Amino acid sequence: MKQCITNVPDMPSFGLPFSSGVVAEGKFLFVSGQGPYDPLVGKFVQGSVAEQTRLTLECIRRVAEAAGASLEDVVSCRVFLQQITEKTFAEMNAVYAEFFCPNQPARTTVGCQLLNIDVEIDCIIRLP
Repeated sequence: MKQCITNVPDMPSFGLPFSSGVVAEGKFLFVSGQGPYDPLVGKFVQGSVAEQTRLTLECIRRVAEAAGASLEDVVSCRVFLQQITEKTFAEMNAVYAEFFCPNQPARTTVGCQLLNIDVEIDCIIRLP
């Protein structure tokens, strides 16, 4: 049995064929890839990798909270960087550490091609 998380406060609704997250068997929340959406301006923002990472993790926080969880419950993340260099990795990692220390989930970081953003993160969250 699964429950789709679709109406998340301060998150965009694109009408695309996926949910912000899906609760599986009542135990895990699978959060779709989130990007640097800023609810104050109502769109995705292209700032520095640090700024985009912060906005992206705030989106993940909102999806987690909509399902009754928090970032402390994250067990695994996949980080996608448009251009992966020592600089972009360090920028992302510094902000990521603010959100997940000392409770560090497992993580994979991948360089990839993204559409009009530089950071995307998906994750798996254990529901309390």
